[in-house]
Amino acid sequence: MTYEPDLIMVTDEVQAALADGSAVVALESTIISHGLPRPENLRVAAEVEDIVRSRGAVPATIAILDGRVHVGLDERDLEQVANRDDVVKVSVRDIATLISRGGSGATTVAATSHLAALVGIRVFATGGLGGVHREARDSWDESADLNTLAVTPVTVVCSGVKSILVNVGVLAFGTHRFPGFYLTDSGFSVDWSVDTPQDVADVMSARGILRIPSALVVANPLPVEQQLDPDVHDQVLEEGLRLASARNITGKDVTPFLLDHFHRASHGASLIVNEQIIVRNAELAARIAVADTQPST
Repeated sequence: MTYEPDLIMVTDEVQAALADGSAVVALESTIISHGLPRPENLRVAAEVEDIVRSRGAVPATIAILDGRVHVGLDERDLEQVANRDDVVKVSVRDIATLISRGGSGATTVAATSHLAALVGIRVFATGGLGGVHREARDSWDESADLNTLAVTPVTVVCSGVKSILVNVGVLAFGTHRFPGFYLTDSGFSVDWSVDTPQDVADVMSARGILRIPSALVVANPLPVEQQLDPDVHDQVLEEGLRLASARNITGKDVTPFLLDHFHRASHGASLIVNEQIIVRNAELAARIAVADTQPST
């Protein structure tokens, strides 16, 4: 894969894994800088990388630091993303501008997908995707994730779309129900279900042969006993949406506001669920990446 080394720095570990066809899992950094509170964000980031390694894959957390894209972060880089106050949330449309100005940014699902595909990483783990926002009929507000995933050949493991957004999905893992991020079931069904990482790898292989240019979304629901209490979820969501409207919080600021509100209003329960989501998706993504590098039997 060809890329400009002055703009994109890939760690030796990730480069070596890509060169010899080993399993690599891309990880976003917005979840570290904007999705989880300090100091839990750094602990979870390290735990996610550890779970990927334990399943035989190489983690490649992606971020922009001081004007350069970093694919794979060392301990010092992770600490910067977790603790610096100048790390902004960056989508695909922002990457070039941020780099040209020497800035630092945490990559969203869209930006991480784009950069992962650019360097040849085929599997990406995240928490939840963005979709069409509520009241989009009036605001025309929809996540850049949708447009990017439509044209980016990467497999994304997620737990559905954050409950403040409308769902999107392709494959459901172990179910025919689309997960609702904090909730096991969003109330929507999915046409296609897979049961093993090899099933996903087989679909990836077929898509590659057919040169299908879009992303493959693997929706991985939480077990029912690990989901946020549905009554608490609905109450807190309604409160958060009302507060966001009253404070004129719109666009890309809505999701981090509501995540923070969930953490506080649920007395930390949503934070525990969020961490479980991230770790479980990273674990599944690693298993898929390993299956993708091995011949199907």
